[in-house]
Amino acid sequence: MPRVLRTIRRMARRLNRAIQFQRLAAFRRLPIVADQVLYESFGGSGVLDNPEALFRTALADPTLAHLRHVWALDRQGSHAAVRREFAGDPRVRFVAYRSGRYFKALSTSGYLVNNATFPTEFGKRPGQVYLNTWHGTPLKLMGYDMPNGALESANTMRNFFSADYLLAQNSFMTETMYDHAYKLGGAYRGTVVEEGYPRVDRQFADAAQTADARGLLENAGLDIGSREIVLYAPTWKGGSFSRPENDVADLAERVRVMQERLGSDRYVVLLKTHQAVAKFAIGDAALRRILVPNSIPTNVVLGLTSALVTDYSSIFFDFLATGRPIVFFAPPDDEYEEVRGTYFTPEELPGPVVTTPEAVAEALAAMNASPADAPTANYDEWRTRFTGLDDGSVSRRVIDIVFHGRRDGYRLRTLGDSTRRSVLLYLGGMRSNGITTSALNLLAHLDHNELDVSVLIARPGRGQQGANQRRIHPAVRQFIRLGGMNGDKREHVRRRIAHFKADGQLHLTRPQHMQLWDDEWLRTFGSAQFDAVIDFSGYSAFWATLLLHSPGGTRSVWLHNDMLAEVDRRVAGKLPLRRSLRAMFALYPQFDNLVSVSPSLDAINRERLSPIIGGHPSFSFARNVIDADRVLLGASELPVIEQPAAEPRVADTEAAAPAAADDPAVEAESVEPEGRTDVAEALPIAIDWADTIRSDSTNLWFITVGRLSPEKNQARLLRAFAATNPAERNLRLLIVGGGALQEELEALVRQLGLEETAFLSGAIANPFPLVDAADCFVLSSNYEGQPMVLLEAAVLDKPIITVDFGSVRDALPGAAIRIVPSTDEALSDALLAFVRGEIPPSHIDPVEYNRATIGEFEHATGILTD
Repeated sequence: MPRVLRTIRRMARRLNRAIQFQRLAAFRRLPIVADQVLYESFGGSGVLDNPEALFRTALADPTLAHLRHVWALDRQGSHAAVRREFAGDPRVRFVAYRSGRYFKALSTSGYLVNNATFPTEFGKRPGQVYLNTWHGTPLKLMGYDMPNGALESANTMRNFFSADYLLAQNSFMTETMYDHAYKLGGAYRGTVVEEGYPRVDRQFADAAQTADARGLLENAGLDIGSREIVLYAPTWKGGSFSRPENDVADLAERVRVMQERLGSDRYVVLLKTHQAVAKFAIGDAALRRILVPNSIPTNVVLGLTSALVTDYSSIFFDFLATGRPIVFFAPPDDEYEEVRGTYFTPEELPGPVVTTPEAVAEALAAMNASPADAPTANYDEWRTRFTGLDDGSVSRRVIDIVFHGRRDGYRLRTLGDSTRRSVLLYLGGMRSNGITTSALNLLAHLDHNELDVSVLIARPGRGQQGANQRRIHPAVRQFIRLGGMNGDKREHVRRRIAHFKADGQLHLTRPQHMQLWDDEWLRTFGSAQFDAVIDFSGYSAFWATLLLHSPGGTRSVWLHNDMLAEVDRRVAGKLPLRRSLRAMFALYPQFDNLVSVSPSLDAINRERLSPIIGGHPSFSFARNVIDADRVLLGASELPVIEQPAAEPRVADTEAAAPAAADDPAVEAESVEPEGRTDVAEALPIAIDWADTIRSDSTNLWFITVGRLSPEKNQARLLRAFAATNPAERNLRLLIVGGGALQEELEALVRQLGLEETAFLSGAIANPFPLVDAADCFVLSSNYEGQPMVLLEAAVLDKPIITVDFGSVRDALPGAAIRIVPSTDEALSDALLAFVRGEIPPSHIDPVEYNRATIGEFEHATGILTD
């Protein structure tokens, strides 16, 4: 495709998104329609599931005759039947999913009912009541229990925190899914309604309703006659809801074998696919006579079913209410239990577990004359535990709670009660740099029994960002910001101008801007509140402003460096941090605490920043935490060259949506100092430098680790190293890191004639084996905060040489490091002093050190625990 055409298409997409967001902003200014209910099931797949059951009950309730009901339906599905059913009812209308009318209803309806997730544009407005029913008691692992569950379920957790009510079929769902798997415990401030599932009401059908339901199947082209229905209802494969595997051909063959073995006289085997697979199944000719249409509610079909065959689908929990038998068909090649995982082992399930369709037929045949006569031994226990509340009247109880506001006598649970102090930290861009390392170390060493810890990050990109996101301590709740900021485009222009001018007051003085940021806080965090809010990155005015709109708690911002010096740092002739940091300085007075990462750095920032921001009473410090176990473990592993990785999968379809056209997230994050950047695809296979150094019994090896940028001043180290006459003295230097100065430093190596003695390894994800193998660590920076690399070198008991800069004196507690003037000559003399044996190894007691640093963190942020 020609470049011009691609550019035109890209601009057209951006313009279209800008128009969509402007239209959404207009809708959000409209008044709330208090008596309007918006229903959505599976992203508009149909009038289905719990929302369908609640809708029909509310429609028939004379006390709710004033309500107007709006259903969101996708443009792809076949919804003619339901449209005909309600064509004459003025209280019911339909909107196309993600259309303008959809977003208007989403923005203005007084009640919102969903069994999955609203898209990322959704942010609940004051005056709206949101009921999320979810769509089943989980057998499969959910939320953070899944591999990389924080990212996979980001939009789900966002919706849960936005909901006023969460519906639970049973206590297992409340405790295992909501409280634990989605980490709502201690933070969710809405109400969990533990009253059973409305959709199961549809299974309690009288004779007339049963006849009508069988007629629906016949009218859909399924030849069932008077035969008993055996329903095969497998779940979807794959690890991502947005990318299910198309296994339709396998499903058709399994149904064929089951039907053949059971015979056609008594039983008919029908197939009900998961919503995520339905789009593949609808057009398949082989399934035409066996596929239950998506438009017929699943629980209506379950009410007709004599026996259920499933694998890991939560549909079987609903079916327990019928008292009829279940066969679990889990082919060994599916590997689902190993890939996704389940909450129960096959041996615990309330039915036989088989691996072939032939065995399914044999299990059903073994259930005496009628399958309904032979549940397994633990069936009644499971039925009581998981569907004991499903008595056919659940919908009425839920409507009584949500629409009539009644609470007495109902099973209502809260999850927000906690004795732990709650903390939110914004971690920055999650690149591999000192800030990210420091943040991850801190999260790993906080006392999670005393603190309820959450973090805020943008959706991580490829490679190092995703890898670092997966390293976040498992006890930590992750708010991953998805999509773009809502609001009028004109206000966003004003916001950007304010950022450009370093106007830190606009978001406080202009009501429209205050609303803009308050809405974004609610869109991102829902009902969550925090005792302490921390901008641990400290480089982006966008994220800092968002944190300043937290509804309470102390607010702190971290100063990882001499921040005034950072303003003038040049990279490739530019000043990438100037505009961002000036905007940050304008926001500093609005924070409660300005926290530097060492006592000396605190003194530097206090002295240099006070005249600019008018003085601030709460400058303090909290040193970086060191993860000694990770350093020591990493030192025993092979070093790895960082390469770009595949885009991580996202469970929610909406989570993969691009950011808004005016979303500043990417731009805002880019101002944070880069770390060990991804190397080019053309980079040759990584040399195992650790093995090279360890096997070298002739030479002494110096090493430095850090991004290749001006303030790190590796050029000074190269010049100092050249002055030692390294070839004659058997000295070698390895510079580990990547960055903008790679080519410049390589040219300097050639200019100084160091091709055989000084080397640049490139960006290495795990540099600890190299540091461990080297003889001496050297730092030549112009300025630093508290360098993580010095702490890491001390954990490995390395002799350390560093030039003098403002915060170096307390970089290591009591460690013997050689500090020399910031000149080439002094640094060269120190290198030779090491050769003479005059610089001993450094050491740090990580336990005592971390105990002190955690205390400093708690004191600086005001979250001291008893």
